[in-house]
Amino acid sequence: MSLNVNSAWSATSAVLKNTFSFYDIKEIVGLAGFDTGKIAHLVQKSGSSVSKGQLISEIESELNNFSDNDRRHFLNIVIEEMLTRFSGIEEQLERYLTRLGWQVIENKVLPIEVLDRDDMIELDEASKQDLIKAATRYRDGDLSGALSAACGAVDSLTVKIYQKHGLGDAAKASFQERCKVSLNKVGVFDAVNQELRDIEWKESGLVPFGKNFEGALNQAAFIMQTLRANMADVHGTKPVFKPLVFDSIKWAQVLVRLLSGQYSA
Repeated sequence: MSLNVNSAWSATSAVLKNTFSFYDIKEIVGLAGFDTGKIAHLVQKSGSSVSKGQLISEIESELNNFSDNDRRHFLNIVIEEMLTRFSGIEEQLERYLTRLGWQVIENKVLPIEVLDRDDMIELDEASKQDLIKAATRYRDGDLSGALSAACGAVDSLTVKIYQKHGLGDAAKASFQERCKVSLNKVGVFDAVNQELRDIEWKESGLVPFGKNFEGALNQAAFIMQTLRANMADVHGTKPVFKPLVFDSIKWAQVLVRLLSGQYSA
């Protein structure tokens, strides 16, 4: 397994071994796509010296033959089964994974650097699902799909804002224009300016800050719009620059948080 997925499996297998029975482990990995015929010879019975540790070791040995995508898929289903059977392990599992740079969001194992669960609180639900989709696709190497989902997270929210405030047909406006109009309509910039005044920022500092803050978000929207036009492809055939996809997911999180947070109430 690749180093990152291997580390996530190490944390997961520790909880798996300490929480579930020998035969529950067999069943769980079988449901996750593991060929249990490979471990059929491992049987616990009276007088047997076969341990759960040996079972986990055999599973790990066979996982080396899985493709990268199959390993990630296997790991996600294992965790989903574990949490379905015993939700009480979530805190321990999360603690182990977090130390290694991973987290569990809605039963999906995702790198914290791509999407932090703490940043997902109180986001628009549809947009949150698109962000999770973007992070999952990025993790799995589907960069075009990740970019499309990141843009989709912003799309779905701006469409709702256009409909709520009677701003016309959002589909006729560019991605950048929808972001600009929506941010202004929900009062993001006015609210930020007021909060800065409340902490006694001088007016001379507020004006350039406000212009640059608005300009930064406008530029981020333009970059995402341009990348989607040139890199996002449902067939994954267009060349994609990975760092810019990562940045787009982060920009999408910022835009969605601003549009679905306290300022849009």
